[in-house]
Amino acid sequence: MMTSKSIARSLLRPQYFCRANISALNSSAGNLSVGIFLEGRRTTAKRPGLSKVPARALSTSILSRYATVEESLDFREQDRESDKVDVCIVGGGPAGLSAAIRLKQLANEAGNEEFRVVVLEKASEIGAHILSGNVLEPTAINELIPDWLSENNASRYDGATPAKSDKMRFLTKNSSIPLPAPPQMHNKGNYIISLSQFCKWLGERAEEVGVEVYAGFAGAEVLYSNDGAVKGVATNDLGVGRDGKPKTSFERGMEFHARLTLLAEGCHGSLTKQVSKKFDLRRDSQPQTYGLGLKEVWEVKPENFKKGEISHTMGYPLSKNVYGGGWMYHYGDNLVSLGLVVGLDYTNPWLSPYGEFQKMKHHPFYKSVIDGGKCIAYGARALNEGGYQSIPKCSFPGGALIGDTAGFLNVPKIKGTHTSMKSGMLAAEAAYPALVDTDASSLFLFDYEDKLRESFIWKELKQVRNMRPSFHTPLGIYGGIMYSGLEAFLFRGQTPWTFQHKSGDHAATKSADQQPRLEYPKPDGKISFDILTSVSRTGTNHEEDQPVHLQVKDWDKHAEMEYPKYKGVENRFCPAGVYEYVEDESKELGVRFQINAQNCIHCKTCDIKDPSQDINWTTPIGGDGPKYSMT
Repeated sequence: MMTSKSIARSLLRPQYFCRANISALNSSAGNLSVGIFLEGRRTTAKRPGLSKVPARALSTSILSRYATVEESLDFREQDRESDKVDVCIVGGGPAGLSAAIRLKQLANEAGNEEFRVVVLEKASEIGAHILSGNVLEPTAINELIPDWLSENNASRYDGATPAKSDKMRFLTKNSSIPLPAPPQMHNKGNYIISLSQFCKWLGERAEEVGVEVYAGFAGAEVLYSNDGAVKGVATNDLGVGRDGKPKTSFERGMEFHARLTLLAEGCHGSLTKQVSKKFDLRRDSQPQTYGLGLKEVWEVKPENFKKGEISHTMGYPLSKNVYGGGWMYHYGDNLVSLGLVVGLDYTNPWLSPYGEFQKMKHHPFYKSVIDGGKCIAYGARALNEGGYQSIPKCSFPGGALIGDTAGFLNVPKIKGTHTSMKSGMLAAEAAYPALVDTDASSLFLFDYEDKLRESFIWKELKQVRNMRPSFHTPLGIYGGIMYSGLEAFLFRGQTPWTFQHKSGDHAATKSADQQPRLEYPKPDGKISFDILTSVSRTGTNHEEDQPVHLQVKDWDKHAEMEYPKYKGVENRFCPAGVYEYVEDESKELGVRFQINAQNCIHCKTCDIKDPSQDINWTTPIGGDGPKYSMT
């Protein structure tokens, strides 16, 4: 009879994609039931006649049996199975995939095909948690995969629409005023894409060069070696109930031990928060500031479609003291991407970014295009807006920050994909020679910091460093537009001063009684929609019986602390209806704070904007969350 260990060893053979990714559920009289997670779904195979795990099989840890709820032993003290790799990358977005591809390119060129690069992606598949405008500047992808659009490349990307024309408009309630587009917003040579589809394509290219891509695996915990350096990450435990206790299906997560760990989690990453605090990575940088981007994809009538046209707007519906703007991109076949970005440093707790977005679509500039069309996708995510001043230290013992988790978005250009990809490539080019030239168990990528400062990333961000904070003046949007115009056309970043970001966005929120109350029109169901209808278009799903991943220690205390002053700001800043204050006469406040975690679309706005900083966004079970495909 095969033992649990012998089965584990057999599954560690190279022909199996998942290494040490099986959990023995129970063993008795030669009948071993083994739980195997295939593409994020659990099936069962039994010995004798154990089925082989297919090439894309994914699962976790070997246990002799499941823990039961009654056992006194803390289930989190049980050992986890581990896998040792050269580089572990957390996040399958543009930065993480570019780093992985470049690492394997370098290794393969050197004949080092055994060099292992693993990408862990919390979404059920690559691209499913990716959302962006997106007008792609091809600088980085041209370098990484030069033939990405070539007709001679059988696996070329076929979803790129060349940009043809640019419009910049200042909106009043019923009209639009043409503005000169600054040089940073000229898009000749760029491409309108779905970043979700682009990342899915990048994931396929990564697998072709030998990257091990594990979708449905959420990096949930940073692991440290005895000397304090990062030695990898661990994935979520599975089978934990909402009450925090193990269910009969419980199994420990898996540890990925790596000589180098790259965090590519996107904006405000949960593991990035941990390492930033531990290694004080923000000690020399200003506070990060953020925006919330809300997006829809529409199929419009052919007569309203202008392929390749790019439009950006400022002004209506946002007031003069709220930073933000809208966009509308025509791409593909009669598809229009449109959305609104709202700076999260707004002061009025009555403001709803979702409500502002729905209101914007009724402006004639937008309505004339989408009227009579069909909304087919919705999504939202936070984005870094701090720019040059807010970039943290990007290297730490055992790893580095790459992409949007470090904050490389060029706000005036409204682009971050090319800088994210390039940062991943720079990290790879610093990491590979360091890994092959030393036997040290962990590294510090000094060379990565140097390469960043020598790259176009640093030059771009430094040149536009004063544009976003210029909107903090008492003149609001008008002062910002005037100063940004001077920077774009005259100063070009050569000024000797650098404006400051004074504090985090949560600190900007004022008391509800100090701000005018805002009311939003009822959605008409044709141009504008209620929030739950929009959430239904994200494909979001979370297993209900799991710990709430939006961590608030005491819900009643949270309500006592926030509701009297901000009157329910949480249910207005959230673009997915996650937070509610429900009438409840049994409560002293007359309301009860409620978290509908199943609705969460992983935008992380709550972690950023909550005035008391009492909400901690963490990763749910791997594979849960939105399932974007067109965003």
